[in-house]
Amino acid sequence: MSDKTYAGIPQEYSKLENSQVVLIPVPYDGTSTWQKGANKGPEAFLEASENMELYDIETDSEVYKQGIFLAETVTEDSSPEAMVEEVHQTVKKYINKKKFVTIFGGEHSISIGTIRAFNECFNSLTVLHIDAHADLRPEYEGTKCNHACAVYEASQNTNLIQVGIRSMDAIEKTVMDNDKTFFAHEMVTNEYWVENAIDLMTDNVFITLDLDVFDPSILPSTGTPEPGGLLWYETLDFLKQVFKEKNVVGFDIVELCPNDIDKSSDFLAAKLYYKMLSYKFAENDNVDDFEDIDDGINVLKNNFANFKDEDDV
Repeated sequence: MSDKTYAGIPQEYSKLENSQVVLIPVPYDGTSTWQKGANKGPEAFLEASENMELYDIETDSEVYKQGIFLAETVTEDSSPEAMVEEVHQTVKKYINKKKFVTIFGGEHSISIGTIRAFNECFNSLTVLHIDAHADLRPEYEGTKCNHACAVYEASQNTNLIQVGIRSMDAIEKTVMDNDKTFFAHEMVTNEYWVENAIDLMTDNVFITLDLDVFDPSILPSTGTPEPGGLLWYETLDFLKQVFKEKNVVGFDIVELCPNDIDKSSDFLAAKLYYKMLSYKFAENDNVDDFEDIDDGINVLKNNFANFKDEDDV
């Protein structure tokens, strides 16, 4: 195991036993169909994170002090199915350790495994899918584990809510729940879309966020950019409200496709990840060291109020 830590944080905040948060990199890019390079996303994200200020102005917090363990990279790539199963088992292992598990991809097919693990571990799970694309194909190019199928399984066995959608195939209309889908072109004129989306959620929420939900003007480095996307502050406002009103049990971020010329997308992804952690733990971020972390552990235990014990799975 490398001594490398997330964002270069001190070792005392990066050990598994002391960390509330686990970060799992999954540099997989086996099924993307246009621009390749999402396999380089986790490395670019981690490099950008090392150049980020660790004090968050908005929440007046330094969330890294909750402890962030950088797990071993999931490298399985022999087949999409094998990758999904490896992600599924790895994520589930850390959930069962009562950690707040986060995953950074890689292309969106990795989320099939992450969602499967969370759905097995938490009752009445809502999957909040924030993306430009519907990703609801039952199968694509000979596999059910394609990035175009990322949330099909979730549509069948979780409470799936989709936000920011602006690209899809006609076949996906047969699967999509229009009452739980917030299309980008409609969100522009619906001032109540945030409240409406949150009202549809159950208490336990897992967030899967594809970076191509952002407009290419602020995040061009993704495999399939789509015009008409979300902007920074409206996305943060939505996420902040979700974290405030619901029990977010974990999240993944996918589809960063870095390039050598423009590093702004890498940094946006790094900042977004840290902001999401800050929203989750901000109220408990006055913990100065791990001798006083009991209050923090109590906050994390609340994540598992509707957690399924192994005997229940």
